[in-house]
Amino acid sequence: QVQLVESEGGLVQAGGSLRLSCAASVLTFSNYAMGWFRQAPGKEREFIAAISRIGDNTYYADSVKGRFTISRDNAKNTVYLQMNSLKPEDTAVYYCAGKRALYYSSSYYYTQSRDYEYWGQGTQVTVSS
Repeated sequence: QVQLVESEGGLVQAGGSLRLSCAASVLTFSNYAMGWFRQAPGKEREFIAAISRIGDNTYYADSVKGRFTISRDNAKNTVYLQMNSLKPEDTAVYYCAGKRALYYSSSYYYTQSRDYEYWGQGTQVTVSS
């Protein structure tokens, strides 16, 4: 059973930064493509960022491009989301997600929630104005 555990989020002022991490309880983390999603109150879950199994490809939603950075450390079984220049509209519960993609190109990334098999419990990020 794959478990994804996100770090604690928090409260940050607009313009500030926060880094989320997500640790995976898997034997070979490089077999998994990873992504970050978020869900604000009353809204559907939305894609934020994705990274390929070996970290050579990344993709971002337009809403966070240039402000957020996804990265991974396969030796530590961890994926990160560095969030800079935060805005009140970034307030949401943030989820990491994993897809076992061993039999697909190591450079693929995935942007649809239905592509992912494993999800973290979510962590609240609140940005005050």
